[in-house]
Amino acid sequence: MTVRTAAAELTELPAYLYDLAALRAHAAEVRAALPGRVELYYAAKANPEAPILAALHGLVDGYEVSSGGELAHVHATVPDAPLAFGGPGKSPEEIAAALRLPAVRRWHVESERELRALAATADRPVDILLRANLPVGDGALHGAALAMGGRPTPFGMDPDRIEDCLALLASPGFERLRLRGVHAHLASGLTAAEQLRVAERIVGWSADLAALHRLPLHEVNVGGGMAVDYGDPDARFDWTAFGEGLDRLLARHPGLTTLRIEPGRALTAHCGWYATEVLDVKHSHGEDFAVVRGGTHHLRTPATRGHSQPFTVLPVEDWPHPWPRPAAADTRVTVSGQLCTPKDVLATRAPVAELRAGDRLLFSTAGAYAWNISHHEFLMHPRPAFHYLDGDRR
Repeated sequence: MTVRTAAAELTELPAYLYDLAALRAHAAEVRAALPGRVELYYAAKANPEAPILAALHGLVDGYEVSSGGELAHVHATVPDAPLAFGGPGKSPEEIAAALRLPAVRRWHVESERELRALAATADRPVDILLRANLPVGDGALHGAALAMGGRPTPFGMDPDRIEDCLALLASPGFERLRLRGVHAHLASGLTAAEQLRVAERIVGWSADLAALHRLPLHEVNVGGGMAVDYGDPDARFDWTAFGEGLDRLLARHPGLTTLRIEPGRALTAHCGWYATEVLDVKHSHGEDFAVVRGGTHHLRTPATRGHSQPFTVLPVEDWPHPWPRPAAADTRVTVSGQLCTPKDVLATRAPVAELRAGDRLLFSTAGAYAWNISHHEFLMHPRPAFHYLDGDRR
């Protein structure tokens, strides 16, 4: 059954649909495009639904988690999977919980405070990466949708703070903390070429740091943030070119044992859809609006990123009411939800051939940062249904 057919047959709307077979196929293609020395971790924050995590198990090398809640949830879902624990504000309770789990193989240390807290709490050896907020040069992050580094941010540490952490690690009381390398997730929304330029600068800086302090350079984690183009759902991040570029980068650094990446959105976004129903079609001050069941309290992504979520109209011919059917034809329609705010917009002035009350809309590219980041309780509307397709995609 295709996603479109499944959406047309749904009896409960709104609903999320996830194509697990397509997700596994995509993850396998990504893995095949990467060199052997590149580890592929999934950033669970993009979509932590248990069936998504389980579908990726065995196709990714591990999972990156960024809170105690994610840590417990991901470990319960895929208990034998390696975990990397990140996040800029680890609490004492989260630090203690992570130390109790042998599955946490890597620790992304965000600050000197965290390094001290970890050293004071650890009762076993802990492998760490120091998260660096690196200046990468003018224009290097020009295409970024979000920047977590290369400028003042609460993420990671400036290079001089990294130097301070190296001094701490060489001092008494820090013996259980084993430095494995550097982590630097600097931006989100970069193309393959942009990602490669950033990765080259991160690895180059890390190699210089290791040489200066006569440290072995075991690992560098260059993060995620691979671009997803919501304006062109058929476009894809160029994993082949990215993998070839990483292969060339690794050839220049033969002593680097492992290069790790942590994509989230780019793995799952194209494998999820949000289906809903048009409740009304209205004309206001020269523009057409479609009001749908649900809205940004289910699918917050377009509001947070300022884009129009791509959609397909699924016509429904049955109109069971005695009054005229509201409709718009050959025009541009703004699709809004049920919330009492003008910011509840899923798509702005999107072209439609025909759209009527009672028709269904199937929003694509909804498999990441969608339901899990939405403000679910505002106005207390019902939650959407969830469906996981895992069969023949004829």
